[in-house]
Amino acid sequence: MSLQGLLTTVVDGCRRHALLAVAAGVLLAVLSCFYASRHLGVSTDTDQMFSSRLAFRQAEARFARDFPQFSDLLVAVIDAAEPEEAQATAAALADRLSHDTANFTSVTRPDASPFFAREGLLYLDTKQLTDLTNQLISAQPFLGQLVADPSARGLFSALALLGMGAVQGQADLTPYDPVLRGFTQTIRNVLDGHPQPLSWQTLLGGGLTDLAGKYVFVLTQPKLDFGALEPGGAAVAAIEQAAAQLPYVKSGAARVRITGQVALADEEFASVAEGAIWELVGSIVLITLWLFLAVTTWRLIVPILMTLALGLALTVLFAAAAVGTLNLVSVGFGVLFVGIAVDFAIQFSVRYRERRFEVGDLAEALRRTGARTGVQILIASCATAAGFLAFVPTDFVGVAELGLIAGVGMLIAFVCTMTFLPAAIALFRPRGEAKEVGFRWAKGLDAAVTARRKPILAAFVAAGIAALVVSPRLAFDSNPLHTKNPNTEAVRTLQDLIASPITNPYTIDVMEPNAAAVAPVAARLRVLPSVMSVRSIESFIPEDQDQKLAILSDAQTILGPTLTAPPAATPATPADIRMAAKAALAQIEPALPRQPAGSALGGLAEVLRALSTAPDSDLVATNEALTRFLPSELARLRDSLDAQPVTLASLPEGVKRDWLLADGRARIQVVPKPISDKTGNQLTAFVEQVRSVAPDAGGPAVTIHETSRTIMGAFRDAAAYALGAIALILLVALRSVRDAALVMAPLLMAGLLTLLVIVVLPLPLNYANIIALPLLLGVGVSFNVYFVMNWRDGRRAVLASPTARAILFSALTTGTAFGSLALSAHPGTASMGNLLLISLGGTLLASLLFIPALLASVRARP
Repeated sequence: MSLQGLLTTVVDGCRRHALLAVAAGVLLAVLSCFYASRHLGVSTDTDQMFSSRLAFRQAEARFARDFPQFSDLLVAVIDAAEPEEAQATAAALADRLSHDTANFTSVTRPDASPFFAREGLLYLDTKQLTDLTNQLISAQPFLGQLVADPSARGLFSALALLGMGAVQGQADLTPYDPVLRGFTQTIRNVLDGHPQPLSWQTLLGGGLTDLAGKYVFVLTQPKLDFGALEPGGAAVAAIEQAAAQLPYVKSGAARVRITGQVALADEEFASVAEGAIWELVGSIVLITLWLFLAVTTWRLIVPILMTLALGLALTVLFAAAAVGTLNLVSVGFGVLFVGIAVDFAIQFSVRYRERRFEVGDLAEALRRTGARTGVQILIASCATAAGFLAFVPTDFVGVAELGLIAGVGMLIAFVCTMTFLPAAIALFRPRGEAKEVGFRWAKGLDAAVTARRKPILAAFVAAGIAALVVSPRLAFDSNPLHTKNPNTEAVRTLQDLIASPITNPYTIDVMEPNAAAVAPVAARLRVLPSVMSVRSIESFIPEDQDQKLAILSDAQTILGPTLTAPPAATPATPADIRMAAKAALAQIEPALPRQPAGSALGGLAEVLRALSTAPDSDLVATNEALTRFLPSELARLRDSLDAQPVTLASLPEGVKRDWLLADGRARIQVVPKPISDKTGNQLTAFVEQVRSVAPDAGGPAVTIHETSRTIMGAFRDAAAYALGAIALILLVALRSVRDAALVMAPLLMAGLLTLLVIVVLPLPLNYANIIALPLLLGVGVSFNVYFVMNWRDGRRAVLASPTARAILFSALTTGTAFGSLALSAHPGTASMGNLLLISLGGTLLASLLFIPALLASVRARP
């Protein structure tokens, strides 16, 4: 029995037993969904997207084993108007979270070690330390007054001494300028009704505040549920709830934001899901409209939708049995299935309408449709399946699994189209056709295309050449951050961190066999053009310690007794503060004539004058604002002058654990200069330069670079495999090199048109939208097969044919299914939708204009 005979027998058998076939299909769909609900899961673990055989994945795995404290981090980023507020907020948050063992396995604060509070001044350079200690020694009388009376009363008494010295010409106020302006602004904020505590850490800490950076961090490792859409959702909620109860957060003085690998992934899924229901509803409405225009009756629309539902259910069954767990890419197989399988159903239904018009009888129309159209759909489904299955051998596991599921899904779609759809049509019994099914108005277009085929083909050839010329400008945006929603908290926070070299996450890690090997490698890395800084365990051993310790020892000898004197004063009352303010003003005013316009002392006198007549409530608020952080900063300053030599042995265990392993291996972290371009060229240069020194380097920057190469390589290899497989299938099925070439040529032209448009726009390829390329192969092959096989059968009116009608509405249906993605607020999803629309447009243009002109230029086989 020939293939046509077999397909005819299958279609007719399903028609004759329509009720049984439909009932069996519905039962099979229900059982498939039940099985899949028990055995098919979704993993949001992005580590599973690439083959574990890849060198960078193995490096990632080794690093995760060696430094588990850096894996699956959920990071609370705290910033505030003053550093003390941020630190107090971080301390309180860390304390709350550390007791939440239900949601967190570990909670740490990198900056909270007493070691750095004591030894911190040693990390300033020698000049900074010398300047700071000289300023502190010059301010010894001032500090002494504050130690004895750490209140606004004591501060104003110290200012009175400063004013007296200025009057007598014994005090140089230049070093005090920022301090005096800080006092002035703090008092003015209180008088204006917006009190803000003064940061004594900023005033007395020298360059330590700048060294620490703007942000304070609480690092957590949450307990993740990879079976949920947002695995870290419970932990994120716990941080948000704990932060909302903290005093500085309640008052608005401090802000707690959440980022890290876990938060970024969770917000990615939530962002993609946002608005998806309405987009789906809108798509279904439009798809139903296109189906109505294609087949004109609900008695065909319902069978088409039922066929799609059955095919999708069976494909889900296969995914559950063959894969078990969907990843973040393969979870999109349903969209691809519906977008392409609907074409098979529309082709069959429109061709059925054509045969029904010719013969009138439903049974005969179905038999003829199975015989003549079934072979075309079979070839199209096999070629499309080959295009998807070509991704299976690649190392991009996400797309490999998608290719496997979608490839088998195409064959399932063919089987459902040739069995369930004829049975459903027979069961619903649509009325006969009263007029031709094709586009009668398009007969003139066929003639026009035939007459102008040479300029049309020349225009397409020119466009193809232009595409090849601009192809080197095709960009691949390898930064996954650019595919994420920039309006989410995790992404906005990460962007802020990237802006600072202190917190730039695009780092590279280099492992050396021991600590002694670190220094020479680090020296070679520091001179690379793209490197901002290099960190290692040696970064925690201050330079010039002998000289710095001597400086601190001298300062300790002079300032030690002053800073250790116990406070002797009683708590300050509003009356005490008012009297001290008036006394300070009395000492300062005589010095004002000697001060330049706009001097810090003049501004201070102005606010002291206002304060001396202010209500008691303002005086109490002034005392709180000026001295809230004073006692703790005096204590920190006292401890920091007692610094001890820092050696590898004296470093805290937590620090050593981040940079040294038990077997002696040592870690080096390389930080890049700011990366601003979207092409990935700067990141690539950074990775390649570091690898020229350390070939086995890993880390976030290497991962981004290597995933980009893996993805591009996977699609390059898969494209070659797919084109080869499709060509082979066409050669076997069509038994003609020329006819196979007639199918392939429009496919390549559609690809070139897509390339030209995305380069000109420009629309860079990225991790999200590159998935659109398999669709280009699938839909393009199907459309081309239908036209070329009709042409082989002697049907010359291409655009007026029922096939053109089916292709047009199939494209509109597919475009609606995917085009709604372009409206998504998620940049990655939107870029995928845009590329899908562009590729579909190129495919449709090649099918409805290039193919007719091409076929009109080729002499048909006798």
